[in-house]
Amino acid sequence: MKPTVKCPECYNTNLYKFGKDKNSNQKYLCKKCRRQFTLQSINNYSLGYPKCPVCGKGMYLHHKYKYHVSFKCNNRKYNHTIKQLIPIAIDDPSSEKLNGKTVFSGHRFSLNTIIMTINLYYSLNATTRAISTYLLDYMNIRVSHVTISKWIKKFDKYFKSISDELTTNLYLGDSDEWYADETVVKINGKKHYLWICIDSETRFITSWNLNQSREVVCAFSLFKQAKTFGSPKSIVTDGLPSYREPVKNTFESSTNIVVKDFSDDISNNLIESFNKTFKSWYKKTKGFKSYESANSLISNFIFYYNFIKNHSSLNNLTPAQVCGINYTHQEKVNWFIKY
Repeated sequence: MKPTVKCPECYNTNLYKFGKDKNSNQKYLCKKCRRQFTLQSINNYSLGYPKCPVCGKGMYLHHKYKYHVSFKCNNRKYNHTIKQLIPIAIDDPSSEKLNGKTVFSGHRFSLNTIIMTINLYYSLNATTRAISTYLLDYMNIRVSHVTISKWIKKFDKYFKSISDELTTNLYLGDSDEWYADETVVKINGKKHYLWICIDSETRFITSWNLNQSREVVCAFSLFKQAKTFGSPKSIVTDGLPSYREPVKNTFESSTNIVVKDFSDDISNNLIESFNKTFKSWYKKTKGFKSYESANSLISNFIFYYNFIKNHSSLNNLTPAQVCGINYTHQEKVNWFIKY
């Protein structure tokens, strides 16, 4: 029987014939991921399957799951198996879905006023109305609390671009433990969950995801982003079943340590400390009115937590500085006046 042609990207068999390449080889187009390929261009027996990392022999597709596939070695004496994630099957976390501005230019108020406002909101947990009153009473600047609210949400994409630039070569795979947890936030009166993954040694938040559910797909999205910083020795989670499969398949070399309560000795109150900081700020917001605004505000809060806020437990350094990302106070100011 003629072997079935499968997409090398997502292993889907639903394909189009898509013309021919310059060497007259048949091209295929995957209906699912839109990958174009020819059988001659795919490595390893024209199917794109990996070679066994133990014995070097070819492998065949053993099982295909929703988020990963399992390959088994052709050497039936040992039957080595490996697992690979299907990237296109895992959605990006909400931290990658921002729609704000990337420049500070084009505003009626001065840049210094905007910078001061954003700092007061995130660093001192001040409300927009309190900031509006402060600007009027002490600086004779009349700014509506609605305008301040727009400023705070508007620059999420700009701060995200700074974060991406600074963490391009960041590696945290040498860490002993990362902690993953979720906390409840209210959006328009409905429960949503903020998923967090944090490094135990630097307190750097490696990834976050805002979602309405606590299902497996949310954990996969969370760890998809965290994986870019490496794989720690252990991933510490609570007993939520949604963590088991994502940890096992995303961090193959890491051990999943399950704890009943994050207030026990192993976690050293790390997650509780972050949740306390986050909830202190979150209560000032009195909940969020829309998912987009919540995602934007939380993105900026995470940026402040990682790069701006000095932590007393880290000798008054930021988590980013503990990671080895070096920048001065003046450079932090320059992030705001770059444009």
